Amino acid sequence: MDNEEQAIDQLAGGIMQQGYQCGMLWGSSMAIGAESFRRNDNLALAIDKSLTATQHTMKSFAKRTGTIECEEITNCDFNNKKSFLKYMLTGKFVGCFKLAGKWAPEAINAAEAGLSFDPLDLGTQAQSCASEVVKQMGGTENEMAMVAGFAGGLGLSGNGCGALAAAVWMNALMRNRKEEVKYTMKDPDAEKILNAFFEETDYKMECNSITGKSFKSINEHSEFIQGGGCQKLITVLAKNAVE
Repeated sequence: MDNEEQAIDQLAGGIMQQGYQCGMLWGSSMAIGAESFRRNDNLALAIDKSLTATQHTMKSFAKRTGTIECEEITNCDFNNKKSFLKYMLTGKFVGCFKLAGKWAPEAINAAEAGLSFDPLDLGTQAQSCASEVVKQMGGTENEMAMVAGFAGGLGLSGNGCGALAAAVWMNALMRNRKEEVKYTMKDPDAEKILNAFFEETDYKMECNSITGKSFKSINEHSEFIQGGGCQKLITVLAKNAVE
């Protein structure tokens, strides 16, 4: 899925180089979502399993690295030119490639365990804030499932906003399909989405700060979305991502 994979580049550096969850986690969650939809013809079930498997892979990643945050792994502020130059010149970026190679087999095992887990209760139809953004942007059910694991700050972790990540990814995907787009550290379209996001959230980035909640379960998050939670933010993101 070349276009889909290339579009993930904007999530590198912890969502547009903001230093939050490592890009490897966003990428693995999307792969999980694609596989979950392939295995399950019911979107709600695909979302449920994608979130569960994302949580498994995040635990696996944290066990290896001690953190899920890009900035803590790289010791780099990508928005600071001196810090980024130091990161490049000292060869620290090589460590990220080595980490990807070492963690990949563990990630696959963790994802498989999560995808094989059967939910005990699907009384509430599973929903993801990230999937709702993609839906408003005209995405397919497959694309909605691909970002499902982003919900609640990626795997309900409460960290960097999953709805923002979904909007940035979907915007890049739509552009990729129209023309060849090369990845750049500063992308005007992505910056526009980020600025609209910050304006709406009063410069809060983390899910638990934006919502005032720490989601304990998929059902709890689903009920929050069904009750209109983050609806305005979702609409703002979708609107700015397609204009």
